[in-house]
Amino acid sequence: MRRARRVALGAGGAVVLLAALDAYVVVTVLIDIAEDVGIPLNHLERATPIVTGFLLGYVAAMPLLGQLSDRYGRRPLIHACLAAFALGSVLTALAAGEVMVVAGRTVQGVAGGALLPITMALIGDLWEERERPLALGAVGAAQELGSALGPLYGGLLALIPGTVVAGVELGGWHAIFWINVPLAALAALAVHFTVPPATPRTATNPAPHPRNAPPAHEPDPVTAAPDVTPDVTPDVTPDPPDVTADAPDVTGRSAGQATGQVTGRATGRVDVVGGVLLALALGLLVVGLYNPDPATAVLPPWGLPVIAAGVLAGVAFVWWEIRSPVRLLDLTGTRKGPLLATLGVSFLAGAALLVTMVFVQIAAQTLLGEEALGAALVLARFLAALTAGALLGGLLARRLGDRAVAVAGMALAAAGYWLMSRWPLDLAGAGLVVDRDLVVAGLGLGLVIAPVSSAVLRVSSAAQHGVASAAVVVARMMGMLIGIAAVSAWGFYRFQSLTAELDTPLPFGVDPETYQRRLADYTAKVQSALHTEYTEMFLVTAFICVLGAAVALLMPARREPSAGSASTSTRGETSS
Repeated sequence: MRRARRVALGAGGAVVLLAALDAYVVVTVLIDIAEDVGIPLNHLERATPIVTGFLLGYVAAMPLLGQLSDRYGRRPLIHACLAAFALGSVLTALAAGEVMVVAGRTVQGVAGGALLPITMALIGDLWEERERPLALGAVGAAQELGSALGPLYGGLLALIPGTVVAGVELGGWHAIFWINVPLAALAALAVHFTVPPATPRTATNPAPHPRNAPPAHEPDPVTAAPDVTPDVTPDVTPDPPDVTADAPDVTGRSAGQATGQVTGRATGRVDVVGGVLLALALGLLVVGLYNPDPATAVLPPWGLPVIAAGVLAGVAFVWWEIRSPVRLLDLTGTRKGPLLATLGVSFLAGAALLVTMVFVQIAAQTLLGEEALGAALVLARFLAALTAGALLGGLLARRLGDRAVAVAGMALAAAGYWLMSRWPLDLAGAGLVVDRDLVVAGLGLGLVIAPVSSAVLRVSSAAQHGVASAAVVVARMMGMLIGIAAVSAWGFYRFQSLTAELDTPLPFGVDPETYQRRLADYTAKVQSALHTEYTEMFLVTAFICVLGAAVALLMPARREPSAGSASTSTRGETSS
């Protein structure tokens, strides 16, 4: 049994790694894709949906499809997601225009966003609570490894020479997505032969009640990755006890046990309304921030009304989640102040993270003249520091507390982005300045990862750890989605305003020397405008991190006493 579980864990980790790689792989080849689908370099704002489309699908699908796996089983949902992931990859690889590539990436995002919580739910099914942190840490490591290696992975695959077979391009950036088809097929086979077809815990073999179960070890903020499995709150009715209907939830506890009820009946319902409202709110916000013609304004003509509609949809989502008996994210009884502060830090850190990953790549390609792989290697300084910071943050949080480390991390990141905002126009001649600033920013953001993951567990009860950790991941991905949309809207507007009066020189009616001189002057002015755009965006990101440091001051400093946690109160640990 133990060996079978390890094999299942390996298969689950592999599908999570596959999805995580593709979440960030596009940042390496964004300019190449834009050129191939007809987006000019001076209108890169039209390429932002390639990034935001994936993130929108990823965030919207994560909680809802995690719940669907509770109803229909882990293996069928993983198979369906892998098939959809392969389909999205094919659509992206075949794309000849903007609409098709965005559609393909969105389908990939929906499928990829579901794979992580379903795999976490599988761990909840197969592992007892005491053994679960190590398994969760392994899957979490696969997720973080994919995000760190994604840009390099994309840069390497993009080196495959262009090859046309039956009129279809297989090389270059297309190879990144074509290779997903056999990889998804292999993963599906591995899942089919390793993942059990049904949850092993049944009514005749239920998980031990929390009151009788041995105390769980406190998760290690370094090795225990966030459990992003959405928790399903059952619809408890006053019917007589029905043991056979007490189905296990995604964390491996029975539905009644998860809510502290010994009796009651779980309906197994899925919060479709909540999922739709969340997707609608995020979609409207992204559409409202997307301006295909930023020459005259930051927002498009429809921007403010659509953003207002998105805010209303978000309010409706919160209203529904408070009143619905079945919720995507049920955190009833959790202290809202520390929880919201922790989620706020995760949101702001996510915004800063993706702005960096996208625009450092673009800056390296446009200002340094690097190819896709070379630009990925420039970004690798930031990613290496991010990984080191994550490990260091976990160690420091044990000694200094989550709040102190999170505040210090966001402040250090703000300093790094402020230094990046002062980059000279001649980046090639800046020497180690670029490396230094990327390391400072990456180290700062890395320090925040473990304290945020640990703090959200401290402010929630043991029965809510899964859903609370899911909220952290959703908040971070929402920060990426809204952050990249908002910051890029400002940046592209600034570029268009700086280049509005430039006329592209033409080689007609002038001698070659005059044309070359005019072209060089025009290119220099465009480069200067790009430099201004990037440095101002990094300055905005520095302010985002300053806000993050301020919000982090509201996080819990030490362990929060949670409901039913006697061990917490007996230790007498303090909290903010």
